[in-house]
Amino acid sequence: MKRIEHGLELLMFNSRWLLAPFYIGLVVSILLLLVKFVQEFFHVVGHIFTASESELILAVLTLVDMSLVANLLLIIIFSGYENFVSKIHTGEGHEDRPEWMGKVDFSGLKLKLIASIVAISGIELLKAFINVTNYDNTQLAWKVGIHVVLVISGVMFALMDRIAEGNAGKHA
Repeated sequence: MKRIEHGLELLMFNSRWLLAPFYIGLVVSILLLLVKFVQEFFHVVGHIFTASESELILAVLTLVDMSLVANLLLIIIFSGYENFVSKIHTGEGHEDRPEWMGKVDFSGLKLKLIASIVAISGIELLKAFINVTNYDNTQLAWKVGIHVVLVISGVMFALMDRIAEGNAGKHA
């Protein structure tokens, strides 16, 4: 029986490697996003003298949006891989290694994720307000409503983690 138990535990422990292709897929997603970023950048450069100020601001916000999504993907790749698959030893002690790398637990990953989503939503909302003539009141209300829900969700996640930390300290 002990052999079967050990075999099952070994199988379950090693099953974490099934997540590695997901993280590789996210790395490829960053490459795809980079292609669209470069495409949009050269589109903006090509129209710099004919674009209005609001068109330029919208284009720059689109670039910022893509950058935030790429940052979010990188956080998910590093933190998710380290939390669920294996520690990343490459670059240890290197001056360019992100300080948070290896220190973000699942709770921290959730908070970084929701904060990034709120920031992306905020950029989208700002783009809508700059280009307000292209939206009706219902569309703007939905955008504001969704953003508010995301902000409230972020605050609730942070509160739940703070409460959980407080309770964990009492039971330790």
